[in-house]
Amino acid sequence: MIALAVPVVLSELGWMAQGIVDTIMVGKLGPAAIGAVALGNAVYYPPALFGIGLLLGLDTLVAQAYGRKDHDGCHRWLAQGVYLACIAAPLLMLLIFAASFGFVPSGIAPVVAGPAESYLRILNWGTLPLLLYGGTRRYLQGVGNVRVIAATYIGANLLNWFGNWVLIYGKFGLPALGVNGSAISTALARVFMAVALLGFAWRYERKRGHPLFRHWAGPSLIKLRQLVRLGVPAAGQIVLEVGAWNLATLAAGWLTPIALATHQIVLNYASVTYMVPLGISSAAAVSVGHAVGAGDPQRARRAGWLALFLGTGFMLLAALGFLLAPIPLIALYTRDPQVMALGPSLLGIVAAFQIFDGIQTVSTGALRGLGETRAPMLANLVGYWILGLPLGLILCFVFGWGIYGMWIGLTLALILIALALLWRWCRESARIALAC
Repeated sequence: MIALAVPVVLSELGWMAQGIVDTIMVGKLGPAAIGAVALGNAVYYPPALFGIGLLLGLDTLVAQAYGRKDHDGCHRWLAQGVYLACIAAPLLMLLIFAASFGFVPSGIAPVVAGPAESYLRILNWGTLPLLLYGGTRRYLQGVGNVRVIAATYIGANLLNWFGNWVLIYGKFGLPALGVNGSAISTALARVFMAVALLGFAWRYERKRGHPLFRHWAGPSLIKLRQLVRLGVPAAGQIVLEVGAWNLATLAAGWLTPIALATHQIVLNYASVTYMVPLGISSAAAVSVGHAVGAGDPQRARRAGWLALFLGTGFMLLAALGFLLAPIPLIALYTRDPQVMALGPSLLGIVAAFQIFDGIQTVSTGALRGLGETRAPMLANLVGYWILGLPLGLILCFVFGWGIYGMWIGLTLALILIALALLWRWCRESARIALAC
């Protein structure tokens, strides 16, 4: 489990690092620039992650085919994932472009709204490469070749860091593009990611004696429907979860630039720690899927519980880090005195939900390995959108608790979602064991 999880965790951290690098690199431009990047990403990621979520069914289908030693079946599922990415990307790009006109009408301060619009429109050009990367990554995870994913992200982040430095501040005689330069750099890094992973997949299968493109499958409506049937609930779960936090970011934009900047910095830390159980979640989906495909439900149960132990253990350590060193962590982003005053208290709230975040994330992956993607979607719908977000908005704006109220509501949602998904994993894993 560790051998599978560590490279996947590194790749998830690499994914998160792109946004963190963007935020840090524009930090010298001031709170308004940090807010513009935050809002641009807040609008971009729900539809983009919905597209990636459509491909999450590959975790189940490729892993189970690999467990049956059906290598040609793995290839066919990758082909369908590529076709689905090419279908979904243009539609999502149109949606993102339309959303870029909504910052000013939604009440965002013009000093933040203008840069956020241009940042989002440029970032949008990286959507198709992002989805192609997502499908190829799921395929490589499913066949157990995970190290190249981490290596690709290391290269992409180095490219993104260098591109940010050159394009934001105008190095080597180029114009200083500010937040737009950050968006260009990130889009180019995603092109690199897609090309690199497709190349690694081709090389890996050629070495194994299963040439990837020799018998490339054509589109199959039946297989696309099966992939979508698994992917739509998984995509819905991602959008519901990420959308809730991004709506909180938009709500922070209605407060003050200081509240928005502090919210984004703290959310970045919560997102970094979340990437570790998210990587373990992917490892759980693959390990459980392999065991199910091999007809070994007891091994599937052990894999899921082991992943839960690893994920929650890490999040306990993360919670201690947030409680013990909040001020140095905030200072890595900015030394603005108002942000430094607000940030430690928000990090304390983050520490309170770390273990529950680990439970809900890893449970989602373990259930996906069983082919269960609806329960996480329903849990996030109820937890965030019916309970947590309304409570957070009421505490924030009606009771006047500000950004603290928003985070308290979302913390309650996380606790409820974690308990619901842990119960679901216990029930479903026991059911398949008894059935066999």
